[in-house]
Amino acid sequence: MEFFDYFTNLFGERWPTLLESLKGEGRATELRFGEGLEPYYLDEASVFAARALGVRPGDSVLDMCAAPGGKTLVIASMLAGEGFLQSNDRSPDRRLRLSHVIENSLPADWRKVVTVSGYDGVKFGLHRKESFDRILLDAPCSSDRHVLNAPEHLKVWSVKRVKRLAVEQGGLLASAIDALKPGGTLVYGTCALSPMENDDVVKRILKKRPAMRVEPLENLPEGADRTECGVHILPDRCNGCGPIYCARLVKG
Repeated sequence: MEFFDYFTNLFGERWPTLLESLKGEGRATELRFGEGLEPYYLDEASVFAARALGVRPGDSVLDMCAAPGGKTLVIASMLAGEGFLQSNDRSPDRRLRLSHVIENSLPADWRKVVTVSGYDGVKFGLHRKESFDRILLDAPCSSDRHVLNAPEHLKVWSVKRVKRLAVEQGGLLASAIDALKPGGTLVYGTCALSPMENDDVVKRILKKRPAMRVEPLENLPEGADRTECGVHILPDRCNGCGPIYCARLVKG
């Protein structure tokens, strides 16, 4: 099957152990922000990616592909009711889930600075040029852990689809950069295994947008792999967390 052949070639001797660690659910941490509010369970690697944005109270922040809402909760907790957070997702169904999470898991004084929108992320930068201090782009990706655990998706997985997704991710990243203020910080992330959706997307945008530079991430989870542009958190070495890739970019 193409999925297994591709990742065997990519990871070599590591693949059998990584494959086993990808089966089943990941390792989640509970996000709870007050009595009477719904808890939310989010992979610890996703929490790391959201915190890597370095949000401070008063910042103007965009979560470009925000549903189902876990990373929005992390960002909102860092703003603590001061600043502005636009949580965007173009899918109406996913946006309903996002709104529910915000409404039921955040305290009222944190919710007041959060706005939900449904714009196409690829066009976002045209309408909100240089508007945000910090942007999180958790890009739609091949979601390989989900694919592995869903036979109907595993059957149709292909390298061709990964390449197509990488093109879409590049478009979203370019739009996010357009929406970022000079001096602003952007975190690009996926839950994909292939470098085609991770470092390769970042390297292409760096060639096209010379004002952008990579800012190394610190305080990595134990066992995380540094890559050329960012970090890859994989469950075989990170106590079940991930997979999550993220890279932090700064606009000069």
